[in-house]
Amino acid sequence: QVQLVESGGGLVQAGGSLRLSCAAAGLGDTTYGMGWFRQAPGKERESVSAISWSGVNTYYRDSVKGRFTISRDNAKKTLYLQMNSLKPEDTAVYYCAAVRTDYDFPIGASYEYDYWGQGTQVTVSS
Repeated sequence: QVQLVESGGGLVQAGGSLRLSCAAAGLGDTTYGMGWFRQAPGKERESVSAISWSGVNTYYRDSVKGRFTISRDNAKKTLYLQMNSLKPEDTAVYYCAAVRTDYDFPIGASYEYDYWGQGTQVTVSS
């Protein structure tokens, strides 16, 4: 059974930083792409960032470019999202997701993903 468990969310002031982690279990030795998504109250879920299975190729939505950094440690089966210069509009529940694939490019579309975590709340105060 595949499990994705996010951690690292919390309350931070604008301009502050948080580091999200997503521990993956049950994916075995297959290659898989991973991504971070978020959903704010009353809004649709949106892609934040994605990373290919090798970690070489990444994607960021325009609003987080230069502020967020996605990375992964395949030995630890863990995905990270370093978030700097946080803004109130970054407030949302953040979800990590995974999909088994041999395709070594980041996958931004949520419908491509097979597995999802339970989410972690990020709140940025002004």
